[in-house]
Amino acid sequence: MHLSHLGVADFRSYPRAEVELGPGVSVLLGRNGQGKTNLVEAAGYVASLSSHRVAQDAPLVRADAGGPAIIRATVVRDGRESLVELEIVPGRANRARLNRSPVARQRDVLGTLRSVLFAPEDLALVKGDPGERRRFLDDLLVARQPRWAAVRGDYDRTVRQRGALLKQAAHLWRAPSRRSGGPRLAPGESLQDARSSALATLAVFDDQLAQIGGALLYARLRLLRDLQPYLDEAYRTISDSDTPARAVYRSSLAEDSDVARRVAAGEVPEQDELVAALLESMEGVRAQEQERGVCLVGPHRDDLLLSLGALQAKGYASHGESWSLALSLRLAGFHLLRHDLGTDPVLVLDDVFAELDSGRRERLADLVVDCEQVLVTAAVADDVPDRLLGEGARVFDVTLGSVVARAGTPEALP
Repeated sequence: MHLSHLGVADFRSYPRAEVELGPGVSVLLGRNGQGKTNLVEAAGYVASLSSHRVAQDAPLVRADAGGPAIIRATVVRDGRESLVELEIVPGRANRARLNRSPVARQRDVLGTLRSVLFAPEDLALVKGDPGERRRFLDDLLVARQPRWAAVRGDYDRTVRQRGALLKQAAHLWRAPSRRSGGPRLAPGESLQDARSSALATLAVFDDQLAQIGGALLYARLRLLRDLQPYLDEAYRTISDSDTPARAVYRSSLAEDSDVARRVAAGEVPEQDELVAALLESMEGVRAQEQERGVCLVGPHRDDLLLSLGALQAKGYASHGESWSLALSLRLAGFHLLRHDLGTDPVLVLDDVFAELDSGRRERLADLVVDCEQVLVTAAVADDVPDRLLGEGARVFDVTLGSVVARAGTPEALP
């Protein structure tokens, strides 16, 4: 699998840009702020329908653009071409076409391109908030099996709806104050009737959250089980050490439950067991949820605990160790997808080599040089190991609004 062409219009800093690519290593060189990352961000958007840099789509549309941002990518897999065209329209539904035909839902193009992207922001996988690690798991889950994008969306929507219900109903359980005068009730409705109605509605959302959340949790646990061997191997190689790297799932299930203990031990309980454990755990925090008006149990509250040897990485790992671990997580994802797909996903290394010492640079180059397609961005050629700039490499000079292939860069394969 590889990209043979990437085009953008009114995307980020580019009024328009066209880049001919192909198998092997492609290096985008340019000073900071010239738009290198914008191009690989566009490639990543084709694969995931999201940006690794921002949570919302609005910043992706060029300032003062008269229309939507456009991304066109030609993907080659097993000798067959697929054309993905995306229109990014902030505030409205984005549109997508596959092989020039509109698709019913934008997510129907997921799976056409698979990619793994490592960027400086990925240091947050080790040092950042739990949300960063949850997103890592879910993004990899969707890359592995695109159908999980719908499950992920359904779960997020259920959490929002249940949270809104909890906020609206929280005042029903609070003692009335002089200022508020108590909750507003329908004509003829008693406070007890209102509470009973809210509890009945909440029970419906409890079941929805447990069913969808149980499926998502089951998928995450299976993913982590399959990822672990690749993570440990990648870290030992990148760090050139015998220190084992581990990732343990920490759920929001009641800690004293049998299912929670098994999850913490690295087991993967059956999905129906996880659903039952979620329902039981929600019942256990019912009073706190009603008081605070937030969902306290579910995959949206979980975390991934990373450790090196006997110590947790967050708070104990050095800067170099943290970089190596973050990079190892991405490489582990790459190798897992390679195993599952029977082909390499596109590997993107965005301004990575400047952050690594010479030893880690060379070891990383050894790991990726034989991948089907590697896209590299760097401020200067000296940051990129020589073996990635050897014969057959495509090298592009990027200046604001311009991408020019250097002399000797081979043409993309048809």
